[in-house]
Amino acid sequence: MPMKLFIAGHQGMVGRALLRRFQGEPDIELVVRTHAELDLCDQAAVDAFYEAERPTAAIIAAGRVGGIHANATYPADFIYTNLAIAANCIHGAWRAGVGRLLFLGSSCIYPKHAPQPMTEDCLLTSALEPTNEAYALAKITGLKLCQYYRAQYGVLYHSAMPTNLYGPGDNYHAQNSHVLPALIRRFHEAREAGAPSVTAWGTGSPRREFLHADDLADACAFLLAHPNPPDWINVGTGSDVTIRELTERVAATVGYAGRIEWDASKPDGTPRKLLDVSRLTALGWRAHLDLEDGLRRTYASYLAEKAAGTLRE
Repeated sequence: MPMKLFIAGHQGMVGRALLRRFQGEPDIELVVRTHAELDLCDQAAVDAFYEAERPTAAIIAAGRVGGIHANATYPADFIYTNLAIAANCIHGAWRAGVGRLLFLGSSCIYPKHAPQPMTEDCLLTSALEPTNEAYALAKITGLKLCQYYRAQYGVLYHSAMPTNLYGPGDNYHAQNSHVLPALIRRFHEAREAGAPSVTAWGTGSPRREFLHADDLADACAFLLAHPNPPDWINVGTGSDVTIRELTERVAATVGYAGRIEWDASKPDGTPRKLLDVSRLTALGWRAHLDLEDGLRRTYASYLAEKAAGTLRE
């Protein structure tokens, strides 16, 4: 039976990856709206949209996102916007009879000092990382909304918790972007300017996991087709690198040949954040793009978006 699929947040990095994944599928009709066309923070507008379009499935990839600086500076904006989107999209879907919904969260829902690698069962076992607590609480609420609507109403609403994401259409803002796009921009500009050195924060010792957005989109397609997915499941590669290794790889990909200096007076953050992806692997899905190939593709897209004037910054 054909699926009428609403992708919320189709203009973001993940949303664009979802469009690439589902466009051309013969049995899927895609439904999208820009922010100007539909404010997901407006419950009445969301309800009217669902009533008019009557999608049979939805992926909620919309949200306000950013790096450590943005999360720490605008916590009220992060919790309100992401709570409103989750509540409106999930409740509105149920009211309109949408039978299938996949909500996208983040690995930051897990405790700051969770055992590594982090399993799904460590949710709510101890305190969150303070710098992104507002965002994490909103994503936890979305996850729990799906779990409880599924339990109470029998709808197949479930969630995916991806690790750190990167890829085409990322945000390269100088202050508010995540670590990988920030490094791409910094090394590109340093190479263009002929700068002899680039200073990186901390010691470079923390370890982080990175998943290409196209791999996440493929995992979403897999989960959306699964007859009985878990209430929430981790999506990642199952491997990580140090920030120092990542920084050196980005510099090599960009072609920056200067020195990399480390400012150890700056904070390192959480020592390690690695997802346990054994449950998703057992279901039959694993990531395909390794970091080296993913970085090459992402830098190529950065250059193309910059030349076209479409770079998000």
